Amino acid sequence: MVRQEPHRFKHFLSIVTKKEMFSCLIWMFVLLCSSIADENSVRDADIFPSSPEIERGSTLKLFCVLGKRYAPHRNASHIIWKLNHELIAQENYNIVNETVSSITIHNFTYSKAHVKCFTKYLGKEQLLVHTEVKSGFPPDTPGNISCIYYFDAELTCTWTSGRETNLTTNYTLYRKMMTEGGVALPNTEDSCQSKMESCSFYYPDTPYSSSFCFQVKAENVLGEASSDCVHIPMEKIEKFEPPEILSVKKTTGIKQLLTVTWKMPEKIIHSQNLTCQVQYRNLYSNSSEFVTVPLNSTEKTGSCNLTGLWDSTEYSVAIRCISGVSVFWSEWSRGKTASTEEKAPSEKVDLWRVIESSHSTGNRSVHLMWKPLNSFPPSGRILGYKIQYFPEKNTALKMTNISTDEKIILLLNEEAYIISITAYNSAGNSPEAILRIPPTDEKTSQIIETVRTFTMNEEVVVEWIASEPAVTEYVVEWYEELETDPFGRSWQYVSNSTNWKTNKKNFKPFICYNISVYPLCGNKVAAPYSIQTYVQEKKPSEGPVADTGIPGKNEVTIKWKEISKDKRNGFITNYTIFYKSEDGKELNETVNSDVLQYRLKSLQANTQYTVYIMASNEAGGTSGEPKIFKTLKFNKEDVIFIALPIGLSMLFLLGLWITCILKKHAFKKVCWPDIPNPAESIAVEWPLDASMNNSFLKGVTPEAKTIDFEDISILEHCSPGESKEGSLLMNCGDHVSECPDINTKGMINRNKKILYNEENEVAKCFSPSMPYIITDQDIRSQMPSALIPAKEIQPIEMLEDDLCESQQTSIKNEENGDEEVLKLEDFSEKALFNPYLKNSVKTREFLISENLPEHSKNEPKSQSTVLPPFQQNVAGQSYVTLDMFGLATAH
Repeated sequence: MVRQEPHRFKHFLSIVTKKEMFSCLIWMFVLLCSSIADENSVRDADIFPSSPEIERGSTLKLFCVLGKRYAPHRNASHIIWKLNHELIAQENYNIVNETVSSITIHNFTYSKAHVKCFTKYLGKEQLLVHTEVKSGFPPDTPGNISCIYYFDAELTCTWTSGRETNLTTNYTLYRKMMTEGGVALPNTEDSCQSKMESCSFYYPDTPYSSSFCFQVKAENVLGEASSDCVHIPMEKIEKFEPPEILSVKKTTGIKQLLTVTWKMPEKIIHSQNLTCQVQYRNLYSNSSEFVTVPLNSTEKTGSCNLTGLWDSTEYSVAIRCISGVSVFWSEWSRGKTASTEEKAPSEKVDLWRVIESSHSTGNRSVHLMWKPLNSFPPSGRILGYKIQYFPEKNTALKMTNISTDEKIILLLNEEAYIISITAYNSAGNSPEAILRIPPTDEKTSQIIETVRTFTMNEEVVVEWIASEPAVTEYVVEWYEELETDPFGRSWQYVSNSTNWKTNKKNFKPFICYNISVYPLCGNKVAAPYSIQTYVQEKKPSEGPVADTGIPGKNEVTIKWKEISKDKRNGFITNYTIFYKSEDGKELNETVNSDVLQYRLKSLQANTQYTVYIMASNEAGGTSGEPKIFKTLKFNKEDVIFIALPIGLSMLFLLGLWITCILKKHAFKKVCWPDIPNPAESIAVEWPLDASMNNSFLKGVTPEAKTIDFEDISILEHCSPGESKEGSLLMNCGDHVSECPDINTKGMINRNKKILYNEENEVAKCFSPSMPYIITDQDIRSQMPSALIPAKEIQPIEMLEDDLCESQQTSIKNEENGDEEVLKLEDFSEKALFNPYLKNSVKTREFLISENLPEHSKNEPKSQSTVLPPFQQNVAGQSYVTLDMFGLATAH
């Protein structure tokens, strides 16, 4: 069973039968002997057989041998087995001796698996050795043998191997010479080996013969199989190299014809009839046509004419050939192209224009563009385009431009122009495409009433309604809204229809397009009707950014800008404003797409809010970044309500203060009027001037000229009937001024008690021409003395017409120490008035301090004073109020 030593265990792993039991025992004995005989012949651990290949479904048996290094602590009972990391059950184990353990796996179905041998000692596993096991099938008999013969070059045969063996399988191809009776001749067998399903013989081992048979043998570790020897004549499997095309050219003056010439390959079996096939195809078609050309094997070249071709059309040509008895065509030759004879273009170009607004100089740019000729078949290679244009009212001014591009820009004035374009090639010109450019001041009527677009069955449909049914031709123009290049527009002419369809792929998704429909009236273009559309929408790429401005107390105005056109991805249908207080519920307001600001009302005062805006289209909505704002504690009305009264009060006080400043003299004159000083009067010359100047005035300092009202007591009394002795009787009429009694209290100044005698002053009515005499005795008899402080002196004037009442509140001064309060008895006097005097009699009382000069104090107490007559001729003086002054000295 064993053919050689390296395979001594392979057949041991096959299915165990009764006939093989004896062999297994022999091999086990050999293993035991070899392990005992030579210690170094086995490694520390080994597994047998190594890398076995077995038939799928058979029984696998492996042996694991421990080396001497593991004795005496470990033996075969410590060995465990694993299959692909899974522990094999103990019932599959078999301990041969102390160092050898075996494993048996029945019905092994893994195509490839790893079996590992471990030792398990003191709870620890240690890998000893492992091997890879493959399972497969023996080879099937090869079939379908076929061969290809390249003359004097190569002979290649192929076959089918049948079922996959999953094991390494070797193939041998045998080539045998046979007799006419089908018997293989000895010593004529050639072979080649391969691991694939083909094998080749190369030159010079490629003799030509029609008596060969071919056989294939397949073998692997599980067995072998051979096919029958198949007879294959060499001439039937011959395959040429492809021919070489020498030329494909047109004949001058002959249209729709091409001549093809080619050369046959050198290595070919002679004395055989040949057939060549010419394939040709125009570049505008996907189908090809064929022409068969027979040849003799002795001919080195071949040729044929291709007729019935299209004018001005380019064709691609290829050729292949085959032997008369062979079953294999050669490969197609390398293709070659050529064009048929040209003719003049038969159709006019598809022309359109875009007119820009007039420049400041009065000129305007007209962008002309056209499409390549779409005639089928085309007329040939276009060499260029001829553009002619002239003013509509002056055909003599015709101008011509040549362009090789399919666009041009013309600079025209404000007049109407006629433009024509022709395409030309080597054979002639195409018909003219004519277009009229209107003048700048031309107004055309609106023929198209409405246009709508929609998408249906992967097509974009544009429909319109025209007010003039006589118009039968229209131009549909479309371009991206953000496209600024006039040459980036697309257009198409529509005849005898008011709708237009195109594939949806001609439009980009999420891009806004401008679509315009132009009516054509002859060569005139009427006013267009334009709309915008999206063939597919998605929600905006970004949301609006909110701007809150300055919030109020209970409201705020939210403003935002439109989303840029390249990020809308559709028509904005509305905006939604979402707002939420710190601890409140989120609210929202929705407005139309044309609203870019909105006032939020009914907000809480002095509260922080978060607001953001969502822009929506048909596909969805996208929100912008949130914005935080805080409402005010007071609004403008609250501030005005608080500030207005304060401001008005301040304005009133300011006005009052300014008025007091501006009218202080008037207020002083009304409230504190200036009292005439008799000493300064020029009506008479007073005898008292000398004494006043010498005694009284010298004793009064400038600071004492102003006397506070609280520091002076005034006693006034008018009583004409009490003291008649020494008084003056005058014709004063029946007017009597009677003054009420005035209580005067004594006053203390500088901790000193000072008592002054007061000389009362009595003014009596007198005639301006009548001299009068006032005696000191009369004055003293009518005016009691009073105690007043000598600090200040201030006159007080009481104004009255017929009857005056004067009352003064007594003043009480309290001092510490031994100060006293002196009281004066109330008294009253009556005074007579001169009927010519309008002012009532005034009584003045002056207090002289103790510090007056000595000569003043020693003056006689009774003194008569003679007054001179009233000076009537004094300018501006109609009357005089006469005041009598008495000086009171301290006793």
